[in-house]
Amino acid sequence: MKMVQKKSVLIAMLSALAVLTTACTGNSSEVAAPKPGEAGKESAPVALNIFANFSITQPPGPDNPVIKEFEKKTNTKLNITWVSDPVFDDKLNVLLASGDLPDAIRLPDSTVPQFQTMVKQGAFWDLTPYLKDYKNLMDSPKAIWDNTKIGGKNYVVPIVRPLEGGTTFYIRRDWLDKLGLKMPTTLDELYNVMKIFKEKDPDGTNNPVGYTMRTNDQIEFIYAGASSKWKPVNGNLIDITLEPEMREALLYKKKLYDEKLIPADFAVMKSNDITDLATSGKSGITTETIEAMWRWQFDQWKRNPKVNWEPIVSLEANKGPFQQQNSGFIGVYAIPKSVPETKMRKILSLLDFGASEEGHILSNYGIEGTHYKKEDGFYVTNEQAVKDSLGPGAMGKLFMKHDPYMYAYAPGMPKEIFERNKKIIDAKAKISTPRVDIGLYSETNTKLGADYTKKINDMKTQVVMGKVSIEEWDKFVAGLKTDANYQKIIQEMNASYKERLAAK
Repeated sequence: MKMVQKKSVLIAMLSALAVLTTACTGNSSEVAAPKPGEAGKESAPVALNIFANFSITQPPGPDNPVIKEFEKKTNTKLNITWVSDPVFDDKLNVLLASGDLPDAIRLPDSTVPQFQTMVKQGAFWDLTPYLKDYKNLMDSPKAIWDNTKIGGKNYVVPIVRPLEGGTTFYIRRDWLDKLGLKMPTTLDELYNVMKIFKEKDPDGTNNPVGYTMRTNDQIEFIYAGASSKWKPVNGNLIDITLEPEMREALLYKKKLYDEKLIPADFAVMKSNDITDLATSGKSGITTETIEAMWRWQFDQWKRNPKVNWEPIVSLEANKGPFQQQNSGFIGVYAIPKSVPETKMRKILSLLDFGASEEGHILSNYGIEGTHYKKEDGFYVTNEQAVKDSLGPGAMGKLFMKHDPYMYAYAPGMPKEIFERNKKIIDAKAKISTPRVDIGLYSETNTKLGADYTKKINDMKTQVVMGKVSIEEWDKFVAGLKTDANYQKIIQEMNASYKERLAAK
């Protein structure tokens, strides 16, 4: 299929999905390969079509000054299809199924079933022999690259993030101070704070809830002392779904539901609804990344300058202080094999520039004088930086160097809050528990895992809402323990885990 025809099909498909895209021009096979470490010096800009995601109100537009600067520095024309997080997975599945792919595709991770199948079919570039030529990309910790491998090879470029400072419990510090309460350090203390927040209604919003229930699986992880569904025990992986701690976590959440400390409709609430609960004064506890919570607080300050959201360092149930460690990435980029090698190298060169100090400053802080000024080593960003979608919510989902304190900062943040956040991240790093399941693969899970996950999550929700008893949960777990396919998933995950351990 000719390039123009191919791109027309892609445009038609994405338009049907209500996704903005633009057409590709030029013959990619005539692009000269850029030298590693250089932006490239072709006489004409190279058009690159990229499928990306964003998690802020609006993504960067085609005339965004920072996008233009990236194009200038890399001699490219970036045709970026930005898709919002709530609908991204659906759009991605349709795109992969179509087989008519852009030049670079964002995926949540390397274990997406359709992607795994397509890799085996030879549909994506094995980047392993090329990556050594891109120093800035390779400056990211080795663990992040290892966690995104497939069969020991790198088919993707991770969109790096710090290992610490990701999604964590947040609490209204101004509410604690107003009511004379201490920062909670256990789930029991958190429950007591929720009750008082609901009873006292510090912002006077009428019948608030204690906790928004955003990413409420955090409660399960705290009880289990695990950073994911899989927990290492004596050289093996156990599934915490089957453990007594999961039962305790569900009973805890049921207590919150019965006492109306969480939203009655938590199971069907959309992301924006949960955010509205927190930012309207209807809840004093939520979960969020450190930098994203700043964005919500910055918006709240316009209505109430006393608002002060503070991250909780850790919470514990019965296994000591716990903090979940991040995966080290928030997605990956893959390049279809239909893209010529010269253009594939151009994409790696673009991402390599994005991982340089200069590219990092551009995507996070923008252009000096337009978006920020530097004072005492600190980037003081202005309202224009927010308007131009800088930071990790959009630009940083494409271009980012590894920075352990990236999650401590967001555009517009004062230095004192940045320094506070750095200290909290350092405190979390001392106790955080790594995720061991990142990049592990089970063929049975690829085929059946989504169905099991849905059944398990539906059962959890019914227990929390009192639609089924905890004894029925016990029977459900007993069934999983004798389910041949479910046990095969556990066996295959363990085989993959032990293979990784043996390779170290």
